[in-house]
Amino acid sequence: MEVPAPFDTVPLSGSSKLLGWRIIEMDPGSGGITIGFEGKREFANPVGFIQGGMLIAMMDDTIGPAVFAHTNGTKMTSSIDIHAHFLRPVAVGPVTVKARVVRLGKSVAFTEAELFDAAGRLSARATSSAHVVDYTPTQESRGHDA
Repeated sequence: MEVPAPFDTVPLSGSSKLLGWRIIEMDPGSGGITIGFEGKREFANPVGFIQGGMLIAMMDDTIGPAVFAHTNGTKMTSSIDIHAHFLRPVAVGPVTVKARVVRLGKSVAFTEAELFDAAGRLSARATSSAHVVDYTPTQESRGHDA
């Protein structure tokens, strides 16, 4: 899949690579984005469900890109807080997260995310506030290495 602008100017982070991050769809105008992840066996607890911290990482790795897309690649975020509610266990397999920008201020973004398991069932929700920082791609950061 071709990486859509503005994500084509940012290299994929190591954590995003680990999680199997890929854009499914985005609507920058509304601040909405859907990201797919690989719920790997290595992420599972002894019972076989994906560990909650990994699910939060997936939601966090969707919330920030929602702000990035909404600002046409001019702003990135640094999490201030994330409040998660786990609604059901998530088995190993594909995971989808939908996030949206609720309110974007000059220095703080308020966002929310919903995480779905491989069967499309809502499995976790999160709300977050994040510090907003300016982003200007450097020559070294240009090009997505997905």
